[in-house]
Amino acid sequence: MSSLLLLATSSAGPTIHVPHVDYLSILPMLIMMGGALALMIVSSLFRKVLGVGTGTLVASAASIAALVAALFQWNEVSTHGAQVTIAGAIAFDGFDVFIQIVVAIAMLLTALIADGYLRREGVEGPEFHVLAMMSASGAMMMGAANDLIVIFLGLEILSIALYVLAAFNHKRAESGEAALKYFVLGGFSSAVFVYGIALTYGATGSSNLPQIADYLSKTVIAANGVLLAGLALLLVGFGFKIAAVPFHMWSPDVYQGSPSPVTGFMAAVAKAGAFAALLRVFVSSFGTVRADWQPIIWALAVLSLLVGAVVALMQRDVKRMMAYSSINHVGFILLGMEAATARGVSASLYYVFTYTFLVVGSFAVITVMARDGDTGNQISDYRGLARKQPVVALAFAVLLLGQAGAPFTTGFLAKFGVVSAQVATQGYVLAVVAMVSAAIAAFFYLRLAVTMFSPVGIVGDVPDDAILGEGGTTVSDPSRGAPTVGGPIDSGGAVSSLQVLTDAPATTAVIDRGPVAIPGLTALVIGVSVAFTVVFGIVPGPILDFAHQATLLFP
Repeated sequence: MSSLLLLATSSAGPTIHVPHVDYLSILPMLIMMGGALALMIVSSLFRKVLGVGTGTLVASAASIAALVAALFQWNEVSTHGAQVTIAGAIAFDGFDVFIQIVVAIAMLLTALIADGYLRREGVEGPEFHVLAMMSASGAMMMGAANDLIVIFLGLEILSIALYVLAAFNHKRAESGEAALKYFVLGGFSSAVFVYGIALTYGATGSSNLPQIADYLSKTVIAANGVLLAGLALLLVGFGFKIAAVPFHMWSPDVYQGSPSPVTGFMAAVAKAGAFAALLRVFVSSFGTVRADWQPIIWALAVLSLLVGAVVALMQRDVKRMMAYSSINHVGFILLGMEAATARGVSASLYYVFTYTFLVVGSFAVITVMARDGDTGNQISDYRGLARKQPVVALAFAVLLLGQAGAPFTTGFLAKFGVVSAQVATQGYVLAVVAMVSAAIAAFFYLRLAVTMFSPVGIVGDVPDDAILGEGGTTVSDPSRGAPTVGGPIDSGGAVSSLQVLTDAPATTAVIDRGPVAIPGLTALVIGVSVAFTVVFGIVPGPILDFAHQATLLFP
């Protein structure tokens, strides 16, 4: 009998210890993943392709459900305090919940914008919304991650879906080119990031962030070359994802070539997830060695501030200008991280939250202005917009002024917060550089705003193959795509759908294409973004308090 018991015991094999799963701590990302999988599975079971409206409905419902779940999480954290769950892999704290809310809002706004875009471009099927929801779940995972391995998993879920979304407009060669560049450089940055994780593990003996922090606080490392190399490689990986200079090379081309709703989603969600992980890893886990990484963050912030502002001045494509504008904003967010204080982290979180509405709302306007083919993105295409659609021009101007940091907008408070955090730590040089870059950046924001409220006029040089008409006039023919000569000019200066300029031989024409059609859901996103920017710019208390309470990184 005893031999039978011994045989049964030996054949049972080792016991697998499964960690307790606190589903509330990961509920928003589960909802987002579940919505994506449900939409994909259901669409595969029907012979008929699901319409765009179905995808928009499911994505919007999943985003709202994730937002509600995040609010329940906030109540739980506020009542019972922060905690670590799922064998230490997830940090269930205010910082985590803050990112869940930001990403859920960005996903909801993007789903509404994409509805009109997909209908306009004649794209059927739920693929866009499935990919966007999966990417959003990756950003949520990065915000909740308490381990370097989990951060990497979230980074890949976020990035792989974005690679496909960047190439989503298969009718444009630029879209495929943008995706290829993003994929190659993204794959390279992921490899660098993994190597950084390996070196960090070799130096500290763990990939768990609290354990790394505990090890560094109790151990004096005589030769810390491996640790510093790991930190450097982690920074390179994060630098590519947030598009900090000099790791920004992919950003302008990808922003320009990707579908406009994808660009706005990328600017908001990818930065929210990447900055969440960046702040948690370095400010919390590597806080004891901040003297080693702060100078690198200082340099990245200065380069991003100046390069983003100066190079944006030379752009004539609005989406490329917004790419360099985004790089400039990265520099401002890095100010809070470089300060490495609770005030700095709070200011960076507030910046990320407010920037989400500014950038998604801006790309909502850019999406409708691009019209069919998503190609009308030159600054000259916005000339005279206020005459045709004053409400759209006013809304876009408010969003641009918010990004410039104009008073009575959330952008002003965001910039003021990170600069104040620097001043509080006596980082006067970095604060001055930030203010100078804000002054430079204000020019290209105001240039676009003034263009919208300006009458049609000179917008550029005549192409080499231009045909000059009588009196040196040049007319653009939208049907031929090349300059040609028009007929008689009416009192408004229009030749049917053409706009004639007679200022000098070296002028080119602006096509007066008439008002743009704005889908109702896109108009809703623009309205919400403008309202948020203005209302919470005047009454900033609720959002400031929210960001302040979310700065608790670890229990």
